[in-house]
Amino acid sequence: MDGTEVEEFLLAQRVGRVGCRDGDDTYVVPVIYAWHEGCAYAYTTEGKKVDLMRRHDRVCFEVDEYRPDGGWRSVILQGVYEELDGDGAALTLDLLRARMAATGAAGRGPSREGGGDSGRPPVAFRVRAETLSGRRVERG
Repeated sequence: MDGTEVEEFLLAQRVGRVGCRDGDDTYVVPVIYAWHEGCAYAYTTEGKKVDLMRRHDRVCFEVDEYRPDGGWRSVILQGVYEELDGDGAALTLDLLRARMAATGAAGRGPSREGGGDSGRPPVAFRVRAETLSGRRVERG
């Protein structure tokens, strides 16, 4: 996939996977994200992935799509975790709300209070892409 295809793909998807180091292991977890100016923005609550990314800010972010005809597309970015507050957190919420509205999932986006039933503090973050690579396979 060329740069334009990668950008269009990342703008069209909603779910990505963050991969972070956990000692000798790797921890991968899905997040709803919004792609904006070379970064994947996400909003979550404190927990294992945030703890790991705070300790090791070099992370991988992967987005994929599989079609019924057997074709698929995948983008992998290597980048840096950046925790956001203030205007950065507000931007994250705005981007995610707009993304959810554009895909018909309005009203199910994150709230500024975060935490849900878990009681854990909310965390806004982005993964700033340093490298991007995309692949696709066409079938049929």
